[in-house]
Amino acid sequence: MRNITVKVHPSKSNLKKKDQLAWKIAEVASDKAKLNKDSVEMVINRIIDNASVAIASFNRKPVVSAREMALAHPRKNGANIFGLNSKIKVDCEWAAWANGTAVRELDFHDTFLAADYSHPGDNIPAILAVAQQKGCNGLDLINGILTGYEIQVNLVKGICLHEHKIDHIAHLGPSVAAGIGSLLRLNTDTIYQSVQQALHTTISTRQSRKGEISSWKAFAPAHAGKLAIEAVDRCMRGEGAPSPIYEGEDSVIAYVLSGPGKKYIVPLPKKNASKKAILETYTKEHSAEYQSQALIDLARSLKRKIKNLSEINKIIIETSHHTHFVIGTGANDPQKMDPNASRETLDHSIMYIFAVALEDGSWHHLKSYTPQRARRKSTVKLWHKIETRENKKWTKKYHAKDPNKKCFGGKVIVKMKNGQTISEEINVADAHPAGKRPFTRKEYINKFSELTEGIISKAESLRFLDQVQRLKNLKNKGLRGLNIEVMNRFKKKIRKKRGIFL
Repeated sequence: MRNITVKVHPSKSNLKKKDQLAWKIAEVASDKAKLNKDSVEMVINRIIDNASVAIASFNRKPVVSAREMALAHPRKNGANIFGLNSKIKVDCEWAAWANGTAVRELDFHDTFLAADYSHPGDNIPAILAVAQQKGCNGLDLINGILTGYEIQVNLVKGICLHEHKIDHIAHLGPSVAAGIGSLLRLNTDTIYQSVQQALHTTISTRQSRKGEISSWKAFAPAHAGKLAIEAVDRCMRGEGAPSPIYEGEDSVIAYVLSGPGKKYIVPLPKKNASKKAILETYTKEHSAEYQSQALIDLARSLKRKIKNLSEINKIIIETSHHTHFVIGTGANDPQKMDPNASRETLDHSIMYIFAVALEDGSWHHLKSYTPQRARRKSTVKLWHKIETRENKKWTKKYHAKDPNKKCFGGKVIVKMKNGQTISEEINVADAHPAGKRPFTRKEYINKFSELTEGIISKAESLRFLDQVQRLKNLKNKGLRGLNIEVMNRFKKKIRKKRGIFL
């Protein structure tokens, strides 16, 4: 790896292309790196993971809206929409929109946390859609996805968007653009311009994850993917971009992030080095914000120790800065304590999540979020006894540079009415690579089977799993086999409201 210093340069210094972060990203995207075997296998795992959650969310409102918008843009040689027959094709940017929304809706796919947050699996829908429309093969897709993960993970390590209340999709636009550049084997200059355009058009605020969180949380990464595709298309036609987008006098760093006095250090692999960043990412066993994963597991463990939950006086969760201020009481969002809050809000409330997991001793992607479940009197009472506190120890673990020392858990202190105190802590989720039950191919397939059971046929399940595990050998048009068709009875639920497109 090499560490790239990124800072603002005055226009008169005329910073050379080769010294700009966007150019160095483009060099990585356009190199001829050898494939790492473990990385390739993880690409397959994450395609399975994305398919699981996309199919499970097929008839949820945001997914239906996105799909209907996409269906208004048919294209003979276009890309497929998750859940529909592969003969149905739409413009790839609209397929990316529909599929990206389906993948994100349940907050149930992979994550990477460092200086900022990310869901690197959000790269896959856009890159796959372009691959299908352009007739790419399995190896092309693998290269594209590995680049997308490599760029996003390393941007997340080096540049914090959250402290400036900028949404993390600002790292997704450039990573998707770079991934598409690798997929299509574009030259370095075209990718360079694409990365800059994609960043310029995908900057938005974190209000999408604050207060009463709406369905835009599901749409946001899909929108970034769509905009990145359009950026690449323009740059392939010879168009340019605002430049230098990171280092310029009026650039993202200068006026959106920390300003002219700040230096960022972004790690990137050396040119032609194998791309392995995907191996640093981790998926979810539970459908909730990643920083709640370990605490759900801890709640299940504590349930066995506490016989009568009504005797609890108070629960304190000591955890990292990010967990406390994003999904904890440190966010100061009253909605996070509201039984009438949206699902999108509840899955960003560790107080709610911990209360339900402690009561039920389990977590379910649908049942744990129903209005009836959120309004249960015992749950509300327990929920309102929970508070979070930042503990510097956990913040330090959260930001550890060594992946083996990085932790996303916390310590839970339960104070009983009789004066007894019960405490337990957990470093990482059970499903994390360093956890009690790390996810392997078997667990990814089990998750797929559980989430798609009754929605797709057994034959369709077996066909998809066979196809995706042969990814390296798939020829042109073979990538259409990565689409999954749901059973007919699930296609009948159509929203009555109409928009501009349809």
